[in-house]
Amino acid sequence: MSAVTLIVLLYFFLGPSVDVASTLDPLLRARKSAAAASNPLSPPTSAFRKSRSSPGDAQQPLAPPPIVHYQLNNLTASSNPLKNNEKVLVLTPLARFYDEYWANLCALAYPHEHISLGFITPKTPQGNEATKQLQEAVNAYQKGPLSQRFESVTFLRQDFEPAIVSQDEKERHKMANQASRRASMAKARNSLLFTTMGPTTSWVLWLDGDIIETPKTLVQDLTSFDKSIIVPNCFQRYTTDDGKDAIRPYDYNSWRDSDTAMELASKMGNDEILLEGYAEMPTYRTLMAMLAETDDNSDKRRLMPLDGVGGTALLVKAEVHRDGAMFPPFSFYHLIETEGFAKMARRLGYESWGLPNYFVSPPKWAFKARLIIIRQVYHYNE
Repeated sequence: MSAVTLIVLLYFFLGPSVDVASTLDPLLRARKSAAAASNPLSPPTSAFRKSRSSPGDAQQPLAPPPIVHYQLNNLTASSNPLKNNEKVLVLTPLARFYDEYWANLCALAYPHEHISLGFITPKTPQGNEATKQLQEAVNAYQKGPLSQRFESVTFLRQDFEPAIVSQDEKERHKMANQASRRASMAKARNSLLFTTMGPTTSWVLWLDGDIIETPKTLVQDLTSFDKSIIVPNCFQRYTTDDGKDAIRPYDYNSWRDSDTAMELASKMGNDEILLEGYAEMPTYRTLMAMLAETDDNSDKRRLMPLDGVGGTALLVKAEVHRDGAMFPPFSFYHLIETEGFAKMARRLGYESWGLPNYFVSPPKWAFKARLIIIRQVYHYNE
């Protein structure tokens, strides 16, 4: 049985929108027409071109040909994706809908005609509400100017129960909940990836549903490094007790391994996993979150090699996924989900990289519980 239920496949940018279409740049119209799928066998990352019919006649779907050919040898994933019109697939596991997340996504400067979106939501009351809000936002946006519409949008619903229903930060980050919670997240990511990635996809950008602030040039900035896997630093804005604005680390899953962590793993059972950021399991890994320089003069292009990556904002060349790197929902070398993905990619010959001084951010008002746990670990380390 499929792990998901596909409820909405595509929002067409070539459907009726006469007022907008009539004023469209001919070159843009030609590019969109060339990119559109001509038959129902085409992947969800290509918007389906509706059949043309005379006024008053019901539109008939185009019959699919017996074979569809794609030449992947000509597909590029380069440091200049704009020059090569490379397609970007943005994937988001979504448990809550934030207006700021959607506004930030729509503000991305990469041409939307080359961006496809994919979402997966849990079958919970909160997931139902998030799906409704997201559909309303997508419907409104995709009816806007043709030049601003995304190439395609795919919705999926999980048909497996989430490990924990509550989205409360304390529940989400309890150590006892991590193995089942992250296994469920890995299944959702894999379902979303395998359903949406098409033969024209060059890049996959994983963007969590609570990332509400990124540079508008996020896609161009990350692809410019021409790395197979690259992740920025996730920091959260907050207000101190004396009313001052500040920022603090939020995602601790991007790290360089340590001898301590590897020794811990060597003594674990086959199904046990290492968890980062818990006082009960000090790993003494080098965390990218702790290496950030937060002043205005910091080098935003500073790179560091990583052994584990977080998924708040993660850019992957599509070939990495095509070669088999997914998000293990099981213990893989005692790692799971995004950290397990980095290990699996390494086994396939792909390296992971991080940008300690390039930031993305979740909502300002998220909770402090996770930060306190990390401080305990680092106090012990000192």
